[in-house]
Amino acid sequence: MLRRYLSIDLGDRRTGIAVGDAVSGIVNPVEVIHTTSQAERLRRIVVVIREYEPQAIVVGLPLNMDGTRGPAAKGAQALAEALGVACGLPVHLFDERLTSWAADQQMSRSGLTHKGKRELRDALAAAVILRDFFAAQAANQGGESPEVS
Repeated sequence: MLRRYLSIDLGDRRTGIAVGDAVSGIVNPVEVIHTTSQAERLRRIVVVIREYEPQAIVVGLPLNMDGTRGPAAKGAQALAEALGVACGLPVHLFDERLTSWAADQQMSRSGLTHKGKRELRDALAAAVILRDFFAAQAANQGGESPEVS
């Protein structure tokens, strides 16, 4: 059974990363990558993957509120495909709607400055994606993967 997952909240400038264990359900935000270069983003994500050695990757899929895919979703799908090739790991796309809002809610009483919250938001959003993925996986209990195709 897969245990360690790495999740990614892809952004134009900031990309959040979290890791978690599917058995314990413990998820931790680990890093925010700051870059606008797709090649640099991929390179740095691969470095983090090598450091944490996950058995699978979950990439947040930013669907529109009506469930349709826009340019951001296509970018996430392209990243997922590139990571699958670069790392040889299973990559799951998972609906990330409202994860940034959930991260903001977690930080609302943190005492952090606006800048501090902005720095942490993307890694927390990646953690929310992974927690939601684990919850969907548990709900399916051996059924199909909770990924979004």
